[in-house]
Amino acid sequence: MPDHPQTPAQHAFLFADPAAHSLSPLMHRAAFAYAGIDGDYAARRVLAPDLPDAVAGLRASGILGANLSLPHKESVLALLDELTPAARAIGAVNTIVHKGGRLHGDNTDAPGFLAALADAEAPKGGLSVVLGAGGAARAAVYALKQAGHEVLIVNRTHARAQALAAELGGRAAWPETAPWSAVTLLVNASSAGLDAPEDSPLSVFPPLDPSALVYDMVYRPAETRLLRDARAAGLRTQNGLGMLAHQARLAFAAWTGVDVPVSVFLEALNPPAGDLAGAAAP
Repeated sequence: MPDHPQTPAQHAFLFADPAAHSLSPLMHRAAFAYAGIDGDYAARRVLAPDLPDAVAGLRASGILGANLSLPHKESVLALLDELTPAARAIGAVNTIVHKGGRLHGDNTDAPGFLAALADAEAPKGGLSVVLGAGGAARAAVYALKQAGHEVLIVNRTHARAQALAAELGGRAAWPETAPWSAVTLLVNASSAGLDAPEDSPLSVFPPLDPSALVYDMVYRPAETRLLRDARAAGLRTQNGLGMLAHQARLAFAAWTGVDVPVSVFLEALNPPAGDLAGAAAP
């Protein structure tokens, strides 16, 4: 374990609504312990009207910053002093870093997603389909385009897929006409399967390339209907737990300057996330 001198207590938070379900406190408290830092992490339910006051409170001494989850990732942008290029391009912030009274917005979802794909040995490049057009989909499309993938965006509201494609790249596609047999990576970045495990973002599971990986950002339940359908089709599958851990690792490093191994974050999730109620990263 790294040996770091004790410092005055440091604090970080999650702002979300709801927040009680979050696994982030387990991961970050384990990271503080591993790094030898006197720090704590708390999940706070913050209603949308209360977000400005909650964010303003991060400027206090001893506050490292905060993570943001639904519904705050986009509305928080106007409350921050600076944005990283990734956060500005994606249009969403999941990590606020406090530096000398100023608040910097970053997005660790995109690099966390790519790190999780690498762990899962996802195909590099090729044709990818992202299901959804919300904040998580924005991070996925941005990340995949940065990594050189050709990206199709499929969403129940086609106009939103078109708008996302026009802004970040890629092409909007209808599920009925997408070239599924050429797809080597299918990513669910929608909320389908989150609150209703039998829901799927696709009414019929399509015939993908035999080498394809199906990645679902939902991690509770551990196997959604989409992943179950993919496994039944003989395809490789991965849920969103790795992305959750990697985005947390990157946020912790931004706050503290300490790069804690991702295994520390994953090992903190005990009992397994699949045994708990539904959630998606973070």
